[in-house]
Amino acid sequence: MTGALHLATADDFAKLEALVAAFHAEHQITSDATHRQTALQPLLEGSPYGVAYLIGPRRAPVGYVIVTFTWSMAFAGLSGTIEEVFIRPNVRGRGMASNALFGLCQTLENNGVVALHVEGSPNPSTSSKLFARLGFRAAEHGTRLTRLR
Repeated sequence: MTGALHLATADDFAKLEALVAAFHAEHQITSDATHRQTALQPLLEGSPYGVAYLIGPRRAPVGYVIVTFTWSMAFAGLSGTIEEVFIRPNVRGRGMASNALFGLCQTLENNGVVALHVEGSPNPSTSSKLFARLGFRAAEHGTRLTRLR
């Protein structure tokens, strides 16, 4: 099994939504089917603000990664943020996340993304090592503050 990436489309909604529900349950993120549909549908229909990729075989994916995009003044170009990355627990530790994220970084760089960000994780020891191997480093400036409506 590999960490192959497949751009998710509306036809992949049921598979992706089930994986997102599993990730949210594992990390105690409050969401219901309506919330997940509202969040995912634009990404699957070609929104310029983000993409969802399935990891593993398209017919039976073992995970997913969601990236959102914005313009960065600091980096003078398009930047992306890895919002969520998930591999089913029973297939973790086989290098699929590493392979998928390495391929993702290359794809995004080849398509004009000048900076890719990731925020903390519920399991910092594992994810920190993974992202460090992929070339991610701590930001030199500030912390992110959030205001919700």
